Amino acid sequence: MLPSEEKIVSLPQLLANVQEWRAQDQKIVFTNGCFDIVHLGHVDYLERARLLGDKLVVGLNTDQSVSTLKGPSRPLQDEMSRTRVMASFWFVDAVVLFGEQTPYELIKAVQPDILVKGDDYTVDTIVGHDIVLANGGAVKTIPLVKGYSTTQVVERVLAVQPR
Repeated sequence: MLPSEEKIVSLPQLLANVQEWRAQDQKIVFTNGCFDIVHLGHVDYLERARLLGDKLVVGLNTDQSVSTLKGPSRPLQDEMSRTRVMASFWFVDAVVLFGEQTPYELIKAVQPDILVKGDDYTVDTIVGHDIVLANGGAVKTIPLVKGYSTTQVVERVLAVQPR
């Protein structure tokens, strides 16, 4: 098994990892997303998120969940591809799939020390903020890199005309 594949975990394995990390007094950072086409905005965001703590857990929407959220033409890459790409980054410590509309139950299970989303959210609109704040954790937003979104990348690709 490749090192990146070892970071793709089930919920029970993730919870065991989190317990071990906590025993080592490490701060757990959690974020989530579809991460359909990874671009500079994602890389910058995830690396900055990881710098807020010791371990970064990424909750990744399943294919079905992405389709429900983004429409029937999405995801563009299947969940196996998306999890493997996420797990390949040095700054990601664990990737876990979730199939619900939101990661609320996953956040409740993980109980991260720090919950992170992009600055297109406010703290009170971030799913799970209530759980993290009630446990004495922090909820933070990270500035997004302007001009980089999956929708913008898809629009640029579709606008390219064959020569």
